[in-house]
Amino acid sequence: MLDFSPEGGLTALFFASFLAATVLPGGSEVVLIAVLHKHPDTLWPAIAVATVGNTLGGMTSYWLGRLIPNKTQSKAAAYLQRWGYWALAFSWVPLIGDALCVAAGWLRLNAWISLTALAVGKLVRYVFVAGAWIGLTS
Repeated sequence: MLDFSPEGGLTALFFASFLAATVLPGGSEVVLIAVLHKHPDTLWPAIAVATVGNTLGGMTSYWLGRLIPNKTQSKAAAYLQRWGYWALAFSWVPLIGDALCVAAGWLRLNAWISLTALAVGKLVRYVFVAGAWIGLTS
């Protein structure tokens, strides 16, 4: 049976956000909206949990990219070389986001700066999703 308590919802949101940021398919936005629908008073904790989970999932892809031998080239790597770390702020974009994280690891970009860029982009995205949900339900 599913736990619909605030704590259970936030735990499910963390795992959904983490998995959605790896190479596994998933949509954490739906879980975020479900948590906010059931527990609207958890707005900022839910955004924080989703951001942390999604950022850690992105960094998992980053570290997987570090395992790839530095002998191939990809569009994501070329994009990162052109736009730098802040291209990682778009790691939430479906299809290209995972590739950006893997490419950042493959290019051996600084992990701390990559983490910061990932977190900023993911935070902005979850604030936007939550704000849109609140706007629709008001």
